Amino acid sequence: MKLSDFKYPLPRNLVAKQPVNPRDHSRLMVLNRADESIEDRKFYELLDYMNKGDCLVVNETKVFQARLFGKKEKTNAKIEVFLLRELNKEDNIWDVIVDPARKVRIGNKIFFDDGKLWCEVIDNTTSRGRTVRFNHKGDFFKIIERIGMTPLPFYIKREATEKDKQAYQTVFARVLGAVAAPTAGLHFTKQLIKKVQAKGVKIVPVVLHVGLGSFRAVEVEDLTKHKMDSEYYEITYDAANTINKTIDSRHNVIVVGTSTCRALESSVTSDGHVKPSKGWTDKFIFPPYDFKITDRLVTNFHLPESTLLMLVSAFAGHDFMTRAYKKAIKDGYRFYSYGDGMLIL
Repeated sequence: MKLSDFKYPLPRNLVAKQPVNPRDHSRLMVLNRADESIEDRKFYELLDYMNKGDCLVVNETKVFQARLFGKKEKTNAKIEVFLLRELNKEDNIWDVIVDPARKVRIGNKIFFDDGKLWCEVIDNTTSRGRTVRFNHKGDFFKIIERIGMTPLPFYIKREATEKDKQAYQTVFARVLGAVAAPTAGLHFTKQLIKKVQAKGVKIVPVVLHVGLGSFRAVEVEDLTKHKMDSEYYEITYDAANTINKTIDSRHNVIVVGTSTCRALESSVTSDGHVKPSKGWTDKFIFPPYDFKITDRLVTNFHLPESTLLMLVSAFAGHDFMTRAYKKAIKDGYRFYSYGDGMLIL
């Protein structure tokens, strides 16, 4: 398949700028791979597609306030520093993106929080990428949660507000480290989770810290030449054990989100089970692909030509997914992070 196979036109008015309230009342498009039928439901009706003995695998990564706004030393020029990932905890060294990049060189210092926090640029990585060292040695996340802003995706054309600190987190969020929310999880509410558990479905947490690579454009027509950004993931022994018992009992492993799916499919044994592991994955899933763990997939409506769209197309089938997206646009479904949901059976 080629990059151009995943291009589609989307009216701007279908890009959701705010989440539905309550979250589990968003729309849910249900795709059945067996007969290629499509149903229109509500997200809370996801329960109808779960059975006792199934497990629901979720990503418990938590988005941190990754956008910092500071001033360059001497000139006081305004600089945005977007935190990507921590490289060295002891020395507080980070990979970041700076804007405007032309004003930021190796050796420059950028000051935040009235000068109490600052960083020094120690290397260049890409045209806008830099490696920086922060002066703070204590609980760094505590500071940036106070002074930073929520890293809303670029397609939400508004400034982040205080409400986004909670709205752009899933109810599963526990482990700080993501710069983008695992958006399929945003539809769940505490009430819905209780109903899921009451039905005898086990909720299994894993971690994959979503990075900006989720939004990075694919720039090659030949998909085999695309290189994914590496993202950190963790699958515990308990999580793997629960998933494997579900597989052995022939119940469904229901996976919430493409990030969760990539974590699971990055850690597969030769006999089709999950192995406990942690580390970095750059796994790129696109058609055709033989999914080893995922039986059912909960997802959102994704950007044209994105790696996320490629993954769900690999799971549902490209032609079926194309038909589903055409229907979603015609029927006014809401797209992207704060938009509606999809369940692929």
